[in-house]
Amino acid sequence: MADREEEDLKMAMRMSMQNSPPEPKRSKPRDVPDGIPTDESPEIKSRRIQRELMAAAAEKRMLAFKKDSPPPASSPVPVSAGSVMVPIMGSDSVPGSISVKKEKEISVGDLNLGKELTEAEANQLFSMVFGAGVSKGILSQWSNQGIRFSPDPETSMGLVQHEGGPCGVLAAIQAFVLKYLLFFPEEIGNAEQNLSASRRLANSQLVASNDFSSLSEDEKSRALIRSMCEILFVCGSNKRAVIATLSIVGHNIEESEGNLTDENMAKVLEDLSIESALDLRKVLRVNTYTLQANALQKLEAMVPVFRSRMGALLFLLSALLSRGLDSVQADRDDPSLPLVTAPFGHASQEIVNLLLCGQAVPNVFDGRMDLGGGMFLKGISRTVEVGFLTLLESLNFCKVGQNLKCPKWPIWVIGSESHYTVVFALDTSVQDENELEERESQIRKAFDAQDQSGGGGFISVEGFHQVLRDTNTRLPPEKVDHLCSTGFIVWSEFWQVILDLDKSMGGLKDSTGLMGKKVFELYHFNGIAKSDLNGSQLISRETPVQRPRLTKLRVSVPPRWTPEEYMADVAVSSSSGGNESKGKENEVTKPEPPQHAPLVDCIRTRWPRSVCNWAGDPPSIV
Repeated sequence: MADREEEDLKMAMRMSMQNSPPEPKRSKPRDVPDGIPTDESPEIKSRRIQRELMAAAAEKRMLAFKKDSPPPASSPVPVSAGSVMVPIMGSDSVPGSISVKKEKEISVGDLNLGKELTEAEANQLFSMVFGAGVSKGILSQWSNQGIRFSPDPETSMGLVQHEGGPCGVLAAIQAFVLKYLLFFPEEIGNAEQNLSASRRLANSQLVASNDFSSLSEDEKSRALIRSMCEILFVCGSNKRAVIATLSIVGHNIEESEGNLTDENMAKVLEDLSIESALDLRKVLRVNTYTLQANALQKLEAMVPVFRSRMGALLFLLSALLSRGLDSVQADRDDPSLPLVTAPFGHASQEIVNLLLCGQAVPNVFDGRMDLGGGMFLKGISRTVEVGFLTLLESLNFCKVGQNLKCPKWPIWVIGSESHYTVVFALDTSVQDENELEERESQIRKAFDAQDQSGGGGFISVEGFHQVLRDTNTRLPPEKVDHLCSTGFIVWSEFWQVILDLDKSMGGLKDSTGLMGKKVFELYHFNGIAKSDLNGSQLISRETPVQRPRLTKLRVSVPPRWTPEEYMADVAVSSSSGGNESKGKENEVTKPEPPQHAPLVDCIRTRWPRSVCNWAGDPPSIV
């Protein structure tokens, strides 16, 4: 009887302590632990066991109260992502399943916890970025580039590049940083404000200040944090951001982030070398966030980590994990190639596109191109916040679509054969279209829709007749026959015919010679330290300063087809002595002689026929 009462008591205590079904009732008494007297009475024994069970139950409840156990990775947990409830599955948070708690319950301590990648994930990630047989030189380039602002007052808004290779990552971040510094100064004044709380429409004119030397370190840091947060959430389809950091044996970065400085970060990373997937797995830790506020808090704590020599690589890995490794591979036309290209270790177009639009597509045209047989080439599917222009378009190697060419804000990453830089305007009205540009955009969009050459600038005769119908353009029969005589129609020839065609027939013939005239200013930033003769900080005329380059350009878009015609018209109007136009309009009629550099060819892909002027050395895009 005493044994049965004892078992019943134990059963009741177990049922009170756990949610799982009770164990089957035992048919034999438990073994007596060593050190317990065997000759005690049943009553004493029962009271002792009851006390032990109650003490164990109390201890278990205290542990459960201190730390709730996370939900199983296989069961969906609704997590608030902004105003949308998103089911976070173990397989969706990070490839290989990382369980995520409801972020409203995450404490400061929880923010410092990191997940180690599985062996398969580390292999896939390392192979995707660097491929097989990557050289030590390329690994060194990507392991020695931090995300740091220039100490030079005149270029203090810019990120400095020391190593070749990661410029694609730095330029994309730079473009978003400029967006916040120039057009959202009130948001970088309060890092806790929600990203979307004061989002303004790009169609209302804004003119930013060019006093970059007045920017405080706190303002620049908050602009950087918000930029990185926005990019990662764009990569995560605005549902999540995965942040990659480091955890090194003997130097637990995660537990001391709040006290990190550049000096102790350098010491921590002294002997760190990542040369394989195994090395990556040892040091990489990842955290997943579905709320921007928590991601911002994490990024703020990690600023010294991103400033360290591993910063650019960590941010690239964060973007790839935010997108999801399988999704990145699905975005690409050829997933067998590494994202960092050999032999020089440059960031591929897929990396730049991932950071700008959230998808690692390899092309820059709009939408996708049907190759037939169920095969497609993937391009940019939507309008972006900051855009992209490339020298390769001026060489007819590709065609940048309107989504990248006309972003929401007047900031563009500039691509050359070997480097990425940034061009930006302080005035959002540079994107406003005048009558000529609006009609050109309409016709060009219809033309590009029929262009199956991959941006080569020519279409078939059948496609040409469709363009005429879509744009309500009525060409004389002799003009149609002339354009179709070769069996294909080239854009430049077609556009010249449009400029000579009367408006009543859908053309843009302008009797005044002023339609399309435009003058504005752009700034070009190159983060690689170069000899600079433009700035004021010169030791002597013979000793130029090595620093990032910021060049101011005056851009004039002439009203006629060729700049030569425009300059001839200006010479006539200037010699006539007219006084009716003053100020800026007077500047339009008296431009400087045009100057040329490869950057001008890039600008002309956005503003055809434009001429540029600057002071000092030509702007460099290499």
